[in-house]
Amino acid sequence: MVFGELYDRHAASVYRYAARRAGEFAADDVTGETFLVAWERLGSYDLNHPDARPWLFGIATNLLRRHHRTESRMLKSAAKAALRDAVPDESERIASRTDAFVATGKIAAALKAMPAIDRDTLLLYAWGDLTYEGIAEALEVPIGTVRSRLNRARRTLRNDIGLLEFDDKEKKHGRVNTAPRNA
Repeated sequence: MVFGELYDRHAASVYRYAARRAGEFAADDVTGETFLVAWERLGSYDLNHPDARPWLFGIATNLLRRHHRTESRMLKSAAKAALRDAVPDESERIASRTDAFVATGKIAAALKAMPAIDRDTLLLYAWGDLTYEGIAEALEVPIGTVRSRLNRARRTLRNDIGLLEFDDKEKKHGRVNTAPRNA
């Protein structure tokens, strides 16, 4: 009964995270496997953690590592498609879409080239919508490691996509406890 509530509460967010990481074709499998592993490990869950999302996202991230080849192919394909498909400059709307398409390709290529530990951390933050503490719990690393990995991933992403100037205002996306700038 309680596990069913856990599934009802978190299955959609685990699915969205998996779909963004490995595509919709793998998201069903990853979501199902995540809850199967969670069921098998239910006895080892630390009840001192009131939110099970980081635990579930940790399981999903580990399963997604198995699907890394699929993710790698998707990012490689997106990067190639962005370079291959030239859209004629017929209007302002099309020019904007072309710029977005090229930027998507650059981002995909940067994510593909990024070390897996940095990519996992960045995507748990950006797509999983986890706090620093949640990411630390999901990846079973200290919060300082999360801060270091996010900083390195952001810097790599900025450099790889050619973003020279960076706005000091980081959007919190409704999350509290972001890392202080001087950490």
